Amino acid sequence: MTLRSLATPDNAITGNSQLATALRELGQDLKSARGTGGRCATSPRVELGTARGPQSVKEAGRALTALGYDATLRLPRTEQAKHRRLGNGAFVRDGSRGGLGRLTVRNGTGTDAVVTLTRGTRTAFSLYVRTGSNATVRSVNSGSYTVYFTTGEDWNSAKGSFTRRCSFEKFDDTANFRTVRVAGGTQYTVLTFTLNKVIGGNASTSTVPPGDFPS
Repeated sequence: MTLRSLATPDNAITGNSQLATALRELGQDLKSARGTGGRCATSPRVELGTARGPQSVKEAGRALTALGYDATLRLPRTEQAKHRRLGNGAFVRDGSRGGLGRLTVRNGTGTDAVVTLTRGTRTAFSLYVRTGSNATVRSVNSGSYTVYFTTGEDWNSAKGSFTRRCSFEKFDDTANFRTVRVAGGTQYTVLTFTLNKVIGGNASTSTVPPGDFPS
C-alpha cells in the first residue's frame, strides 16, 4: 500500500500504520456493502453504517490530527438502520373477496411476518402480522390456496420485502376453503395457521427461494 511506503516521522509511524490498515478495512466494507438489489436487500449505506471500517478510519485520523498531522478524510455517507412496520392485520395486497371463509394467522416468531395466499399463479391477498400477534381475514373465497409467509425486520413497502433477517417459506399443505348449503343454513371453512413451531402441530413448511416468493 502506498501509504505504508511513505517516509513517516517517527512519532507518526504507529498512526500511519493504523490508518493504512483502517483504509484497507474500509475498502473491504465498501465491496461487501454494494447490495444485491433483490429481496431482503439492505441499503448499502445502512450496511456501511454498521461496519467497522469507517469508524476505524475516523479513529486513526483523529490520532494523527492530535499529533499535528492533518489526516481529515471525506468518508462515504452512511445511514441508520430503519425499523418500518405496518399495522397488525394490514393488507399488503388485497384482491376480490366475497366468500364466507375465515383465516386466522398466529405469529409466534420473533419477527413480523407477511402471509400471502395464492391460487395458481395469482395472489389472492397478503396480510401483515406483527410478532406476537394474531390477525384474521374474513370473506375468503372458496378454493384451494398455497400459503406463503416471509418473516423479517424493516418492511420496505416499495420492494414488498423485509430488509433484514429475512426468511421465505410456504406450508406444504394447501388451505382449502369451502362453503356448502346444509339444512338450516350454510357451512364454511374456518382455518388457523401458526407460523412458529408448536407442540402437536401438524403443518410442515418448506423454504422458498426469495425469487420464487409471490409478489
